[in-house]
Amino acid sequence: MKSEELYEEARKHMPGGVSSPVRAFKPFPFFTTHAKGSRIYDVDGREFIDFCLAYGPLVLGHRNDEVLDAVKEQLERGWLFGTPHNAEIELAKAVKRCFPSIEMLRLVNTGSEATMSAIRVARAAKERDKIVKIEGGFHGAHDGVLVKAGSGATTFGIPDSKGIPAEMVKNTLQVPFNDADALSEVLERQREEVAAVILEPVLGNIGVIPPEEGYLHEVRKITAENDVLLIFDEVITGFRLAPGGAQEYYGVNADITTLGKILGGGFPIGAFGGKREIMELVAPAGPVYQAGTFSGNPVSVVAGLKTLEILLRERVHEKINRAGEMLRSSLREIVEDASLPVFVGGVGSMFQIFFSEGGKPVKNYADALKCDKDKYMRMHREMLNAGIFLAPSQFETNFVSAAHTDEDLKRTEEAFKEILPKIAAENEV
Repeated sequence: MKSEELYEEARKHMPGGVSSPVRAFKPFPFFTTHAKGSRIYDVDGREFIDFCLAYGPLVLGHRNDEVLDAVKEQLERGWLFGTPHNAEIELAKAVKRCFPSIEMLRLVNTGSEATMSAIRVARAAKERDKIVKIEGGFHGAHDGVLVKAGSGATTFGIPDSKGIPAEMVKNTLQVPFNDADALSEVLERQREEVAAVILEPVLGNIGVIPPEEGYLHEVRKITAENDVLLIFDEVITGFRLAPGGAQEYYGVNADITTLGKILGGGFPIGAFGGKREIMELVAPAGPVYQAGTFSGNPVSVVAGLKTLEILLRERVHEKINRAGEMLRSSLREIVEDASLPVFVGGVGSMFQIFFSEGGKPVKNYADALKCDKDKYMRMHREMLNAGIFLAPSQFETNFVSAAHTDEDLKRTEEAFKEILPKIAAENEV
């Protein structure tokens, strides 16, 4: 196959043959030639219904015509200026209309930049060094948050990658998701040292794990009572669950919000924003330094503007959330009818399959780690053979887009109905 040949060639020139680790799935990843709508195509002429969707940004599907036209128009005007331009203002205003908790924001290039900068400004605002993150939460690949889970709620972070000095994560504490008591315990004991709590309101890089009822409200209450800033990492959930992200969906506001993915309409972008008094600490208005040559890139900005326009005009969230719920319901029926040891997780247009023991619910990082990752990857390969591209890791999220049709969903359900029982029965004792 051409993809196999290209992968062997790529491994000679790039670490693991890829530009991001999760793309290197066994026996070899497919190499893409083009994509449109809900479909992605490879060099071997195969067509897949795509639920990976570049790991979340493509809420409208691939190569949306209106976004493409907006980008073409911008390319005619120029694709990098190194100066302010009006579209930045318009995108900032559009974000603020969707997120009432954001009074001011800074555009950056990636979600990693956004979370790194949000933590920096939070530490400056509170003049404290420590942060608390949630076990299994992913906030980019920068040193301070690339942390293994500790043995308990009060454990200091341990680097999750070679090349990170232990000193870089000594100020990162962790608590389990959906455990407000653990968070309260840590903050009550160390409130004078902790600047902020950062969490994904829906864990999206450990599968999909929504918050239990009342959990986010309790987190908001605990952080406020302990004078600690609350950072919502909405790089995945921003503009995904609702126009105002998880904050609108669950009715909880953060002090600082990070955004990315959908915000750029499929082009590289990130942003962090929050209360005016916090954001005015950012240079050149204040002493917290942050900068980037490509920040506010006009192509990304106009693509994002057009995407947000379409989301609101077409009431896209109603469609994709309804489709997501219908797909999860169908998958749960398949699981229940066949008594499979499988848990179907998700919320809105996000979903994931967990091969959990006895089909038990997956509520946090520890639960996710107990799931059978090998079975997931065998299911992934079988679904590829059936023409359906799922995220190539148990610890990623699958997405429904506005481009997915009823026929796409029906075909996907039929494939799951055939494949799930077969995979679940493998290696059973």
